[in-house]
Amino acid sequence: MEMKELYELFLQHPTITTDSRDVPEGSMFFALKGDTFDGNAYAISALEKGAAYAVIDEKEYAKESNDRLILVEDVLITLQQLAKYHRVHLGTPIIGITGTNGKTTTKELISAVLKKKYNVLYTLGNFNNHIGVPKTLLQLTKEHDIAVIEMGANHPGEIKTLVEIVLPDFGIITNVGKAHLLGFGSFEGVIRTKGELYDFLRTIQGTVFINNDNPHLLGISDGLKLVKYGQKDAKDLLVKGELVECNPFLKFEWQTSSTLTPQLSTVNCQLSTVNCQLSTVQTRLIGSYNLDNALAAACIGTFFNVPATDISAALEEYTPSNNRSQLTITQDNKLVVDAYNANPTSMRAALDNFRLIKAEHKMCILGQMGELGDVSEEEHQKVIDLLGDCGFEKVWLVGENFAKTAHPAHYRLFANVEEVKAAIATEKPQGYLILIKGSNSNKLVQTVELL
Repeated sequence: MEMKELYELFLQHPTITTDSRDVPEGSMFFALKGDTFDGNAYAISALEKGAAYAVIDEKEYAKESNDRLILVEDVLITLQQLAKYHRVHLGTPIIGITGTNGKTTTKELISAVLKKKYNVLYTLGNFNNHIGVPKTLLQLTKEHDIAVIEMGANHPGEIKTLVEIVLPDFGIITNVGKAHLLGFGSFEGVIRTKGELYDFLRTIQGTVFINNDNPHLLGISDGLKLVKYGQKDAKDLLVKGELVECNPFLKFEWQTSSTLTPQLSTVNCQLSTVNCQLSTVQTRLIGSYNLDNALAAACIGTFFNVPATDISAALEEYTPSNNRSQLTITQDNKLVVDAYNANPTSMRAALDNFRLIKAEHKMCILGQMGELGDVSEEEHQKVIDLLGDCGFEKVWLVGENFAKTAHPAHYRLFANVEEVKAAIATEKPQGYLILIKGSNSNKLVQTVELL
């Protein structure tokens, strides 16, 4: 079947599913493969549950008498190509976002700001991979004014693959840090891969929103049309911000420091004059490291002519609910929950921020960091060394990577989250401010309801 024909079917049946257990009536089922499953085997079941069509890529599952089975060479590639075809057909302006840390929070903040003025499609949760990205694009409709698409990667070339599906008009890399080094090979490999977004935008003369304080990003920005934000003074910033306090919630001031800002009227934006004004924002985000994320959203909102009062209101109203920079208050403790992801860069930022928060009794539960390859031992030791400067009353460490470090005798070591849960059951901490931080694989989020 030609892509044009498949697209016509999609327009008639615009709901996409890849899960045979969740088949909305009249949807299109794409039979994806995984390490432990083959969606082709569930195609007939999906049709029986109400799917209008099932897209498969193995002939043995294609029954000649069933014209609702669509045989293609590769289901995943077909899904991606359909998403790209749809994106081109609609021509909706798209902001592509990637980065080592903060991309999901920044995506949420950008979307919250833009929604004050526009109908926005944005990536839900962290569906930012080779499957989640095309599924998000296929939710675009004519009613959307703009889209914010998050793209993640843990191997070289993955951002290049995604941007060639998304075809963004605008882009932002939140930052680059030491993460997924096992896949990227080195910190330089991280920079090159994230920079694949910049590489694409060069080819179309697209616009990049950039943190002017980040030398790694500025170092790969040659030849790009830049719209800058930052905390340090510079003559060509669109938005400048300054930390007021973070105890525990981030409070900051920001203002437009350029006299020109483009409008959303076309992808090739026109320029108009704006009034520079100072705004104070009290957020519900924990962590001074979120200031850059908030400034990125303010910059993009300003660029697209969202009024400053609406930008500030959106940033104040946003409440994290995804185990990122989230404050949870229980009967016994106050918890800073940042348990979705962890790498050397984000771990240092979390600890640096946590030690500045005022509390009589502090405790941290840290899970080991994954995918660090040959530098894993070194990076976990650096966390231990940093903890030595923090002076926390209690330190609980989870995972064999922390067990291999040289650490003080009073630090508690646990093999896994089950051991932590058992310890909480017998000696529950009370009256503490507790940081819960670690890679998602540690499953530390399971401790929240117990504390």
